[in-house]
Amino acid sequence: MGIATLMSRVLGLVREQVFAHLFGASHATDAFNIAFRIPNLLRDLFAEGAMSAAFVPTFLRVKNDQGDKKSWRIAGLVFRVLFLFVSVLTILGVFFADPLVSLYASAYRAVPGKFELTVLMTKILFPFFPLVALAAAFMAILNACGVFFIPAFSSAIFNLVSIVTGVIFVHFAPGLGFEPIIGMSLGVVFGGAAQAFMQMPELYKVGYRWSKKTSNEPVWYREPALKRMMMLMVPGTMGLAATQINILVNSVLATSQGAGAVSWLNYSFRLMQFPIGVFGVSLASATLPAFSRAWVKKDYNEATGALTRSLRRVLAINLPAAAGLAFLGVPIIQLIFEHGKFTHEDTLSTAHALAAYAVGLAAYSSVKVFVPLFYALDNTRIPVISSVLSVVLNLILNLVFLKWIGFLGLPLSTSLTAIFNLAFLWIAMKVVLRKHGVKWSGAELVGPVAGFLLVSLLMGIVCSGFDSWLITVVGGSKTAQFLRVGLDVTIGVSFVFFIGRIFGFKDETQVLMRLVKRIFKHS
Repeated sequence: MGIATLMSRVLGLVREQVFAHLFGASHATDAFNIAFRIPNLLRDLFAEGAMSAAFVPTFLRVKNDQGDKKSWRIAGLVFRVLFLFVSVLTILGVFFADPLVSLYASAYRAVPGKFELTVLMTKILFPFFPLVALAAAFMAILNACGVFFIPAFSSAIFNLVSIVTGVIFVHFAPGLGFEPIIGMSLGVVFGGAAQAFMQMPELYKVGYRWSKKTSNEPVWYREPALKRMMMLMVPGTMGLAATQINILVNSVLATSQGAGAVSWLNYSFRLMQFPIGVFGVSLASATLPAFSRAWVKKDYNEATGALTRSLRRVLAINLPAAAGLAFLGVPIIQLIFEHGKFTHEDTLSTAHALAAYAVGLAAYSSVKVFVPLFYALDNTRIPVISSVLSVVLNLILNLVFLKWIGFLGLPLSTSLTAIFNLAFLWIAMKVVLRKHGVKWSGAELVGPVAGFLLVSLLMGIVCSGFDSWLITVVGGSKTAQFLRVGLDVTIGVSFVFFIGRIFGFKDETQVLMRLVKRIFKHS
């Protein structure tokens, strides 16, 4: 799953490279990013959170208690009800696009045509939401059935299709009479359709079939399992919303910071999606079914063991990744984005935002692990409370930091809020498990986390010094930049591996080595 997600993130970066080359950090990219923010916010909540958190435990419980036929009946009901519900939301979103954009980007009215372009792209992009929500439902069921590669790979297909179709539309835009950036919006919708429908063959392989209601079954809206899942999804969406709402708030506040600010934040957070997706979302998606099965069978040692192993691996990999992004942001962004209309000033601004976001990288990824497990424990209250507190804290910090350090206060506020969210959920998980008679504190992770943090900081300092020397040797051409980043990353990974072995983190270094071997095996 990590490999498939890695491929998706690589293609996601390619998509951002295409944007950077064609449009830079301009009014057009600012308009696109704001137009995509609302449907993308809903996508993130459904595709990477509430859907799996509510669907997987419910599906597995029905399968365990009532058999395969009943569980597939529930799955079919979920597919149909969910698609209908999000389609209604999409129609409302298209109809109210103008006031929606006024709500979070009214500053765009000051630039001729920018507000109108944002509204038009919002209408075009909203149909992406029901397609990707359906894809999320397919992904959740396949994960529950032990199928991880195809659902994760479908995200790579989304990026690939959106790039190819988007570039084609951009090329023909002048002849068709619309702005080139609109072509990229159309590409996103085509990509969402591809992501959903490519999973259907695999869904039929694991046993899904359309089934009609039998005489002894209740009508769909009285189905207990469906009602249970829907009741979980409402607080589930709120519980997983903190980071995404905070990103939305950042985008809204960034619209007042001049041309490029929204795009700098978007480009920097796209780089953050690499480790979050590969070692945050993927580990969380794999942990939820394992934890749920063990909990249903009352194998509490295995359940807490799955949680501890997942957190240890998330922190072991994301802390060094955060240090690498913070210390090596400039050469990485130069290599990936600095061409076409993307200037060196854009590189520096994006790198500063990336360093601020990197402060909370490990926390973002760990929250992805924690929140779904609360719903497996039938506890919807804790994630909602944590989410609400996080949103309020982020808004307060944003308003304070924005006056102090400008737009960089926005990603820094989000990072500090993510750390608070993680601390709250960690303590709450300990309390909730104790109420079930299960002891878990995560104390065994304190020593390793301190070690991971120390190794990461040392790695960042070493890589930064090495990069400063290397640039004087290889120069600044594109080939030299590629060589420079490759050597920086090699030095960083080697440093973490060998120092990690010295510190005794053998499990984590073995995980890294197995991942590298699999990547080379499948490449």
